[in-house]
Amino acid sequence: MSDVVMVPDISRTVQKWRKKRGSLIMALHEVQNRYGYVPRNVSLQLAQLMDVPLARIYEVVTFYNYFNLEPPGRNNVSVCLGTACYLKGAPDIFDSLKEVLGLEDGGTTGDGEFHLQSVRCVGCCGLAPVVVMNGQTLSKVRPGDAKDITARAKKKE
Repeated sequence: MSDVVMVPDISRTVQKWRKKRGSLIMALHEVQNRYGYVPRNVSLQLAQLMDVPLARIYEVVTFYNYFNLEPPGRNNVSVCLGTACYLKGAPDIFDSLKEVLGLEDGGTTGDGEFHLQSVRCVGCCGLAPVVVMNGQTLSKVRPGDAKDITARAKKKE
């Protein structure tokens, strides 16, 4: 692994977690929080510095839904498909957003502008149906709101 390109600040994460049992997932959480995903070069470096097989890192990253292997879009759109949102029309909202963005669940637009995903519950059942855009909860969304939601995100840039 001598061809690993060292990433700044990863050594601090490694120092913090290396000696603790079961700490790989915590180190990966720090990486995910820092980059928004787990970059391959960081995985290679973690494997080397934590003396963990690269396969083990990918085993963890691919098992848990929290981790992503691809960079997220600049605008992250999550549609709640939990029971309350589902019953109040969230599948139609999700379909509208998929159509407007030209994406499937978990997809990112080619220009990296938008990432669209379904989630099971965001804990805002009284506001159903809910869409979360870049951490902001949008309540009582309708399928016809899809264009406005994406246009609002573009204006903020």
